Amino acid sequence: MKLQKETKAGQGAHGKWYNDACGTAFAMEVVGERWALLVLRELMLGPRRFSDLRASLPGISAKVLTERLANLESAGVLVKRQMEPPVAARVYELTEWGYRAEPLIQELGRWAAMSGDHDPTLPLSPVSLMLSLRTMFDPAKAAGQSARIGFRFPGDRLVGELADGVLVASRGPLDGCDAVFDAAEAPQLAAIFYGNVAPEDVGVSVEGDREAALRFAAIFELPAKMT
Repeated sequence: MKLQKETKAGQGAHGKWYNDACGTAFAMEVVGERWALLVLRELMLGPRRFSDLRASLPGISAKVLTERLANLESAGVLVKRQMEPPVAARVYELTEWGYRAEPLIQELGRWAAMSGDHDPTLPLSPVSLMLSLRTMFDPAKAAGQSARIGFRFPGDRLVGELADGVLVASRGPLDGCDAVFDAAEAPQLAAIFYGNVAPEDVGVSVEGDREAALRFAAIFELPAKMT
């Protein structure tokens, strides 16, 4: 029996690029345009303002970002809403379906890191770093550990909370953290977590329990290169 084609109002029709019923083809039609998947990535830890997104993606123009946000909203991946006073700012936030894309972003990142052409020294956003930690987290190395580790960046505060073999990343206040990494940019922390570099060697300070911070940093590992 031939399935009847249905097009939801307000969404781009499946088949606009590839005329292919495969879910992968549809996914590429939703997030395959340049910058679209990175916009999605930057919203994974919660709502962001337009200016926040531009700051995290310095290579994107205001025009392209506006277009990508509109397309992702039309596809049902995100919504825009007005925050309550006193903030009174418009933010963009993923829908439940949008948040379900995190495993896709994680596995793409893991797969790409296996290539010898992957350059980990290029610019990295704080959100991208936190998602990479969730991707490269090794539960075996974390066995028996629990920790609440903060990450202070100019204009952003993020928290990694480890408990019962699960790592949760979130944006929020650093109150109650066992230790806090204070860095000017995310690549400094990537060198610590993936390159076994001492914090002071890359200009990062550690507040609180330094040993807890270093134990936390030791539970992440990039996959072996395959090319």
